[in-house]
Amino acid sequence: MVEVTVTPQSSLADRAVQVVVRGLSPSQLVTLRAWLTDEHGERFQARAFYRADEAGEVDAARHAALGGNYAGVWPMGLFWFLQPDNLFRRLVKRDVAGSPFLVHLEVFDGLCLVTGPQDKLLAACTAERWYVGPGVQRVPIREGRVRGALLLPPGPGPFPAVIDLFGGAGGLIEFRAGLLASRGFAVLALAFFAYDDLPRTLSHLDLEYFEEAANLLLQHPKVRGPGLGVIGVSKGAEVALAMATFLPQVVATVWINGTAFLHGNPLTYKGLHIPPIPYYTERMLFTELGAMDNSAIFADPRDPACSASAIPVEKIQGKVLFVVGEDDRSFNSKLFAQLATARMRQDAYRLLSYPGAGHLIEPPGSPLCSVSVLRGSPRPVVWGGESQAHAKAQEHSWQEIVQFLELHLGPAASIKL
Repeated sequence: MVEVTVTPQSSLADRAVQVVVRGLSPSQLVTLRAWLTDEHGERFQARAFYRADEAGEVDAARHAALGGNYAGVWPMGLFWFLQPDNLFRRLVKRDVAGSPFLVHLEVFDGLCLVTGPQDKLLAACTAERWYVGPGVQRVPIREGRVRGALLLPPGPGPFPAVIDLFGGAGGLIEFRAGLLASRGFAVLALAFFAYDDLPRTLSHLDLEYFEEAANLLLQHPKVRGPGLGVIGVSKGAEVALAMATFLPQVVATVWINGTAFLHGNPLTYKGLHIPPIPYYTERMLFTELGAMDNSAIFADPRDPACSASAIPVEKIQGKVLFVVGEDDRSFNSKLFAQLATARMRQDAYRLLSYPGAGHLIEPPGSPLCSVSVLRGSPRPVVWGGESQAHAKAQEHSWQEIVQFLELHLGPAASIKL
């Protein structure tokens, strides 16, 4: 009797699980397949080929995959290397509090390149991958101008506080906030355009909006002040760096593949105006699949003409963790991080730089998305990244991010799942 198990069967999406197949014949060749369907009905799947050991077992933590979506020993390979059936789709959990992703694990006899009715299914099971732990509370936020969702850990608190920002697609994305809340942080997933009654497009960055959000979060009875953290990716990292520069309540900032200058949109704050560097969209290139490579649309920020658009990071009083994917094809994140840190005190920052990692560095469990459709873009956008290097970067950087926030905001209580 062949059996496949995932232990634990229900887990947080950023936690490791153990995948084991038992009851096979010694040296039997099998195909392990994982698949899930997202909230839009898009299917993502990964498969790998293994030979059972002399005991008739396959243990993903000990045995090397011979081929498939990956090769070698990857304990989480079936989760980390999921790919969409339809090109240009990105796996993002939308309803973080209401349901998990259901990941179906299947074992087939022999080499199964595509799945059809002729394939011999030997065993199957289902694993739950949650983006919030038990007891995490989701509170919609619509106070003053602020729009978003507050994710609160269980218990009375007070908890260290974090504002979570995403990038140029706009809207409200909560999966990272849910995972951070499950690690004991009170997290405000903050929308700043293309959500609810906020502007549909981003015309300028009004830093007073983000200041209002920070003050609102710090006033919550379950939040432990006096300072808070901010984490942002892409355009959200640009905003996070500006918040760290001008808002004294921001004491810990995680910048993931952003810039150190204003691009496309000016920043305003209490009479201050920082002009943007324009995008040179005529420089974009199309890939063989028709996606847009935007890496050339940015002016060289070292040009003296760009100096007025620089975020004055030398004013930052808190700490900043820069997370760089060196294969970022959206823009030259490594250069922007180097230019920012060159103007900062040495004790004010840490820089983590990952060869082979792309633009969308996310918590582990999110498979690499190297190209995807983007709201407001006429074509899919290239993000870059090599799958195995990117997976390792996500695993390492997530541990570093959590430790950085705990170090500078105070300890948080992680939820067991």
